Amino acid sequence: MNERKGVITMGGKPMTLMGTEPKVGEKAPDFVLLDSGLAEKSLKDFAGKIKVISVAPSLDTSVCSIQLRWFNEDAASRPDDVVVLNVTMDLPFAIKRFCSVEGIKNALALSDHREASFGLGYGVLIKELRLLARSVFIIDKDDVLRYVQIVPEETNEPNYEDAMKVLETLK
Repeated sequence: MNERKGVITMGGKPMTLMGTEPKVGEKAPDFVLLDSGLAEKSLKDFAGKIKVISVAPSLDTSVCSIQLRWFNEDAASRPDDVVVLNVTMDLPFAIKRFCSVEGIKNALALSDHREASFGLGYGVLIKELRLLARSVFIIDKDDVLRYVQIVPEETNEPNYEDAMKVLETLK
């Protein structure tokens, strides 16, 4: 298993990322995630759509909830061919509770807790914590990766504006 040190910190402490980070221009790796009803979701479930994938350690932290609410709000203004996914290691039941309480209706929150297939496939699984590194990926309609942002410090929000600039270029 590929391990990368020095890519991120959590509270200033260096962490190890597992998996291979895909590069812009490569085909996006597949994944198997669970929705809040325990149904499996994979890349093919979003075929023909632009996919904005917001990744966070856990919805029960302030920065992660801010991140999901930001992407949920932005998703409301996007056309039908853009889908916003939020991926964490949270249990599907916790995701369902959070989204219900917070009114998350435009972004689809998904869990990677069972297989960590997203974390490993996208190189964002934190070895020491079995959580996902805060990151943003944008995949075009042909499942080609067009944007990768791994936030260097887990307690910081992603750069939303950089991601949205790339999203605006995709049709």
